[in-house]
Amino acid sequence: MEYLPYSQVIESISYCYRQNLPFLFAIDFKKSKGFCFQKAHLPDTIKFHVDTKYSFAAGNPSPTIHYYPISIDEYQVKFDQVKKHLLQGNSYLCNLTQPTRIELSIALEELFEICQAPYKLWVKNEFLVFSPETFVIIEGDTISTFPMKGTADASDPHGLNCLLNNPKEHAEHNTIVDLLRNDLSIVANKVVVNRLKYTNLINTHRGPLWQMSSEISGLVKPYFKTRMGELFDKMLPAGSISGAPKVKTLQIIEEVEAYSRNFYTGIFGYYNGIQLISAVMIRFIEENQQQLYYKSGGGITASSILESEYNELLRKIYVPIF
Repeated sequence: MEYLPYSQVIESISYCYRQNLPFLFAIDFKKSKGFCFQKAHLPDTIKFHVDTKYSFAAGNPSPTIHYYPISIDEYQVKFDQVKKHLLQGNSYLCNLTQPTRIELSIALEELFEICQAPYKLWVKNEFLVFSPETFVIIEGDTISTFPMKGTADASDPHGLNCLLNNPKEHAEHNTIVDLLRNDLSIVANKVVVNRLKYTNLINTHRGPLWQMSSEISGLVKPYFKTRMGELFDKMLPAGSISGAPKVKTLQIIEEVEAYSRNFYTGIFGYYNGIQLISAVMIRFIEENQQQLYYKSGGGITASSILESEYNELLRKIYVPIF
């Protein structure tokens, strides 16, 4: 697919929103490229689904998935580099991710049809994302964001209690809430945290997961009401998949990860004429030269333990079918 330069995507978002034209857009992690299509002109090489009130239903067959992740020794090299930056005070929280080669028994387009997630996007021969994480929702003057940070095994009867009482998970979540509150204050007035640390149950083919989220909202500043593309520009990359402080942490990510996230951890969104709903592109499979790669990771803090973070990277390699 031929993508637009980032500046053109931003301009197109602002134009379609001003004209009240339904549109679908996507922006990559580095803010270098993307697309913005009016709904009436959406090509058949793209499929999407957006539903914030999504209810899960069992019954679809599970595909076979084999994965070949980075070894824990290879991961430790990168983990130690991040920890060094953290201990030097260059970052308080850094999201470390890696690609994992996988083999699937079905095509990505077919998986799009049967996997269950509130936010799904398929681009032919490029990628599939089935994200549980809202980025921002804008309706009228109100903008809300829902940072997601904190994961636990829901098949463990003590999993939820461990998540709610884990000092590392709480520190990580508090850092991201603070970062997103600050990001939202750039584009909105009267910013408040409406809900702090609520949990959602995510069902996967490898068992259920608990995920911790918060809700922050404000009133869109008058300047951005006709410049919606600039609003997204000010808030990206999303804080939950980068870290804090954002600018320095992005430099650390570039140095340590040594691969291209591409559209993974970017955002996509849809404006239906009333609401603009966007999602962070996590739970992501990329197709590259007929090979499939599942990209995953987690937030590293000074108190992070190697084995726990490595296991989180693996635990997030799943498809939401059950």
